[in-house]
Amino acid sequence: MSKLAHLPARAVLAIEGPDRVSFLQGLVSNDVALAAPGRAVWAALLTPQGKYLADFFLFSHGDRLLLDCEAAQAAILATRLSRFRLRAKVTVAETALKVAASWDGAPPDGAGLIVAPDPRLAEAGWRLIGETLPEATADESDYDTHRLLLGLPDGTRDSEPEKTVLLEAGFDELNGVSWSKGCFMGQELTARTRYRGLLKRRLVPVSGDGALPPPGTPLMADGREIGTMRSSREKNGLAVLRLEHLHGAVDTEHGTLQARVPGWMRLPEPKAEAGSDAS
Repeated sequence: MSKLAHLPARAVLAIEGPDRVSFLQGLVSNDVALAAPGRAVWAALLTPQGKYLADFFLFSHGDRLLLDCEAAQAAILATRLSRFRLRAKVTVAETALKVAASWDGAPPDGAGLIVAPDPRLAEAGWRLIGETLPEATADESDYDTHRLLLGLPDGTRDSEPEKTVLLEAGFDELNGVSWSKGCFMGQELTARTRYRGLLKRRLVPVSGDGALPPPGTPLMADGREIGTMRSSREKNGLAVLRLEHLHGAVDTEHGTLQARVPGWMRLPEPKAEAGSDAS
């Protein structure tokens, strides 16, 4: 049976005006022109230095673009985007639209409901936006567990504003970056990180025998910091770990964590040791 959960921690911004696509195209990490009825786009807004500020799902609906974003960030995001309008013919405003997620089956139908597959992973399910939403068959905690088991980041809970590099949080493999659309703010660092293989850590699913440490807790092993805890629910969570600690159990000062690399994640090939026969 399909599950549907209302997501009250999400909000929707509307960007309207004839320049709405070109306006966002030069700012965000993904190709805005790909947003279409029944097709959402996942994208991020970065600092000029290429560090994460916010992420959102983009929907094309009539003569406007809708941004499914964190409710706590909606006003700040609207202000940030508005600063870049210059002479562009666009408006950015908050709306009263609501957000839901559906998974484990087809989403429900509903008059006035805007529905698209979650563009990150097919297993993630569907995103829904509407003035009113269908009756929930699950709650927000059920959806949180669902996305944690898939290894999907959830905004600033998992990506630190002005600190996180997109590729650490899986934006490349999860269809959050376009490498062909042209320039966007923060593109230089994002591209350099990819092509030079500069990543030293990744955000990965972890589990523990008991409650996981609070978000932001440094994870220590043998007196050395190996990562940072991010979001969690009961025994499942996400943590940023150094590449050498991504597989199997990690003994930390907060107990043993079991790290797991999800099937969608691509990691760099191990470098051959000096003096090996590798050609």
